[in-house]
Amino acid sequence: MDRHEVNNEEQNFVNADRIEAEVEADILRPLETAPSREYYLLCGFLAAVFLFGLFAWSTQLWKGLKVTGLNAPVFWGVYIVNFVFFIGISHAGTLISSILRIANVEWRRPFTRMAEAVTVFSLPFGALCPIVDMGRPDRVFNIIKHPHITSPIVWDIICISTYLMTSCFYFYLSLIPDIALCRDRLKNVSPFKKWLYRTLSLGWTGTERQWRILDTILTVMSVILFVIVISVHTNVSFVFAVTFKPGWHTTILPPFFVLGAIFSGVATVIVV
Repeated sequence: MDRHEVNNEEQNFVNADRIEAEVEADILRPLETAPSREYYLLCGFLAAVFLFGLFAWSTQLWKGLKVTGLNAPVFWGVYIVNFVFFIGISHAGTLISSILRIANVEWRRPFTRMAEAVTVFSLPFGALCPIVDMGRPDRVFNIIKHPHITSPIVWDIICISTYLMTSCFYFYLSLIPDIALCRDRLKNVSPFKKWLYRTLSLGWTGTERQWRILDTILTVMSVILFVIVISVHTNVSFVFAVTFKPGWHTTILPPFFVLGAIFSGVATVIVV
């Protein structure tokens, strides 16, 4: 290799480092700047939607579940439909992330981050729907105090709680290098944010040993979450399959629900 080729290779490295630094600066810039006027307008709109939801829920508590259209012979209404939808799209997010991480595909990174975010952000909505569907929120304590092991609702609570905790932990672990980047690069932020980044980064410095440990943990958790996804949505289908309503009391529902969750979840990730 002559001197000209060596100089070109060095220049390529310099250009790559410069481009990487510019990209990181562009990504981190919103975390340093103050929120715009449009941001506050969006927050105000979402707050109005939230207040309307509280009003609608108070109306339901006052007049009963009939306001949701939950009348015989229909045994589930808008809440259970949303429950199935949000739990379904959360599953596909985990499946996409798990499969691509286990396969060690390098181009996966933007897609796995979006998929993991879809999982974490959609799960709480789905988990709250059965509580609202009970009519009275205090009834959820009866499930905890007097659980019936043959009830699909009890298994729903166990599975979804486990799934939510493991998904949040999985998402947090994958964020540790990014949090450390915020800790090292963001200097013009409040002391609270500096403390938050420093605490959540867990002393991450990006050494080879740290990367090896993190990749091992995430790979093991990917396999565990893959199994949890199948079991959780199979259990979700039992809410419908164990009824005696014609057309629903069938063993085909578990695989049907799992496949439906994959389709809807992949579509959600594509839209995001």
